[in-house]
Amino acid sequence: MNSYRNNAISAGVLFIIADLVGFLSLPFIAPVNATNYLVSVSTNEGLVATAALLLFIGGAAAIGIAISIYPVLKKYNEGLALGSVGFRTVEGVLDIVAVMGLLLLITLSQEFVKAGAPDSSYFQTLGVLSVSGFHWAVNVMKLMAFSIGCLLYYIIFYRTKLIPRWLSGWGVVAAIMTMLSALLTMYGLFAPFSTAQIILNLPILLQELVLAVWLIVKGFNPSAIAAGSDKVSVN
Repeated sequence: MNSYRNNAISAGVLFIIADLVGFLSLPFIAPVNATNYLVSVSTNEGLVATAALLLFIGGAAAIGIAISIYPVLKKYNEGLALGSVGFRTVEGVLDIVAVMGLLLLITLSQEFVKAGAPDSSYFQTLGVLSVSGFHWAVNVMKLMAFSIGCLLYYIIFYRTKLIPRWLSGWGVVAAIMTMLSALLTMYGLFAPFSTAQIILNLPILLQELVLAVWLIVKGFNPSAIAAGSDKVSVN
């Protein structure tokens, strides 16, 4: 039981880290979304480098969340538990891909400025590819992996009552909303980092912060843990 309490605390802390660095990274990414982003990134390379660092921390935290709760979830549904670890690991990998995109964009922007900011050159082509790749990785593929991973463990939470059903039910709905935001962005109905996309992602941000506090303060439901242990013993 102490082990599961530690798992809950670790997951709660990592939820807070992942959500906070994701939220804090938004203003640092602003130069990437500027109209003249090659000049803007070069001028604000420190901000963009900080965004890259925050994304890296967030990706590591995402993987850590799945690993922290896996020992508990596997007792109830090993398939869904493995799936959640897999998708949240993919999320972390995509964060690293986005980090590489930002760092490459910094180098490209510096070379663009050194070349005298030519009106038409391969710099613009490479810049478009770098920015587009970043947005595809963060605003579509990462959100898809994240939402699927969340959905899988919230289904287990809801079925087992490891956390209150109002909280896990909120997580299921919020994860679906996040998945929807990624799909709408993928089909061009939402712009990356648009107000509409952010609104659809707010429920999962709030839910995970509440979940984090719950896990740190309350932990997993002892009755549900005991029921899961009894089930394993019988099997």
